[in-house]
Amino acid sequence: MKTNHFILLFVLTLYIACNSSKKQKEKSNKESKELVSITKDSVSFSFVFLGCNRVDRHQEYDTTATNASTANLYVMRRIWNEVAALNKKPDLFFFLGDMVLGESTTEKLDSQLKAWVDLYKDTNFSSISTSGIETVAVPGNHEMLYYHDYGVKHHDEWPLEGATELWMKHMTQFMPKDRDVVTGKDSINNQMTFAFTRKNIGFILMNTDTYNTPTSQNPHGLEGQIPTEWIINKVEEYRNNDAIDHIFVLGHKPYYIFDKGKITGETGHKGLPEGPVLWPKLRDNDVIAMLSAHKHDYQRMQPEGNKTYQVIAGNAGSPGEAAFFGYTKIDVMSSGEIKLTAMGFDKGNPYYASVPNNPTTLRDQTILTLSKNANPYSN
Repeated sequence: MKTNHFILLFVLTLYIACNSSKKQKEKSNKESKELVSITKDSVSFSFVFLGCNRVDRHQEYDTTATNASTANLYVMRRIWNEVAALNKKPDLFFFLGDMVLGESTTEKLDSQLKAWVDLYKDTNFSSISTSGIETVAVPGNHEMLYYHDYGVKHHDEWPLEGATELWMKHMTQFMPKDRDVVTGKDSINNQMTFAFTRKNIGFILMNTDTYNTPTSQNPHGLEGQIPTEWIINKVEEYRNNDAIDHIFVLGHKPYYIFDKGKITGETGHKGLPEGPVLWPKLRDNDVIAMLSAHKHDYQRMQPEGNKTYQVIAGNAGSPGEAAFFGYTKIDVMSSGEIKLTAMGFDKGNPYYASVPNNPTTLRDQTILTLSKNANPYSN
């Protein structure tokens, strides 16, 4: 009888121990899965990008809209403060051109760029300069060109001699010290096209209106020029670098735009003359996206149905078709996923009006995959 009790007690003890071990294992597995999930969802690196905040010519001297910077003051202050106040601050803030009205004389460009830098640094205006976020900027057509009607069909903007030097005078502080630069005989004009890396990400910044001198064929020069060969070589260099997992190309002018109900490759003023040469290289080297502004709207598309994206964030305060003003953020996750989020608020009437009662809300969100996007944006 005692033997039977002993056996029963032994079996019971073994059952409890095994069951406890099983539960502990299940708990451990659950905790491991949760840890993986947390790791998968954590942000490894993030950046914000936008462009086109300058006011229209009619508001150049309107103190209810701007100051000497010709920036849309209400929108700029709001965006800078909202980005600086994010719980998870971005590591980088890219300004993709048309931050000032410019497009006239070097005297105006000089004073406007100086005033813009003063605005950026003014802690009474916003907290962006003390936020710890690295700001990087490239010029747009309003910083690099001047307006004049020479009677040339479809063209009324031309390279502004001296603009390159003025940009470098005021804006070098918004260019990474560790950047790779264009070398060679035309390096002076190409100073605003550069590349740099952060963690496992390669960034290539293009001046999409690089200065070029007049010729007999083009007596006023040409807009929309880029150092194409250097950009393509840098894309391929980054793709062949095992330490770089993601590549982004950024510049003021896009190549693809959504216009009149369809996606078109634009090689005129709205886009890049070198687009047909550049885009296939971006696609073939798995560049995640070309990030641009210029068109005063927010657009996201996969022009070829998969592979490289064209994202336009020209909705930072300039007048035009955009229904909302705001900023776009990309989070590079530790899992390798690329998460895009566009935030914005309904713009006022007039476009520079203060609209504190219009909340900033989510306007677009997706994972940027190189396969067909599961969540296309309705432009």
